Amino acid sequence: MKALIQRVSSASVVVDGDTVGAINQGLLVFIGVEKNDSLIEADKMINRLLSYRVFADSQDKMNLSVSDVAGGVLLISQFTLAADTKSGTRPGFSTAKPPMEAERLYDYMVESFKSKHTDIASGIFGADMQVSLVNDGPVTFLLTC
Repeated sequence: MKALIQRVSSASVVVDGDTVGAINQGLLVFIGVEKNDSLIEADKMINRLLSYRVFADSQDKMNLSVSDVAGGVLLISQFTLAADTKSGTRPGFSTAKPPMEAERLYDYMVESFKSKHTDIASGIFGADMQVSLVNDGPVTFLLTC
């Protein structure tokens, strides 16, 4: 499982002209579900995301998590993160979990986040989404499980 996270001042996702998710300060999280991922990796990633320290403390050091700052989390499914890009000039997707299985795992993650954190928003799995953000920093990390 891969999660591309960006610390944001704000972020939103639009599907068919309607805003389906939006947050103010927090994390924009793009989730790529890989072939061998299970609930174990999902739970590990959720806990890691909620405790990953990317927000500044009073001494301007990255010592605070999204939970510490009561920030929002916007989850977006992005199967292209699971692509094999090691060779050639076109990505391969044999490393990604099949769509129906990936959707179940993504939905599980959204619901699990909602049970652990108050400000959660999400996109729609498999939809054509337009994501807008104001990257704060910029601060961007790729997490893997």
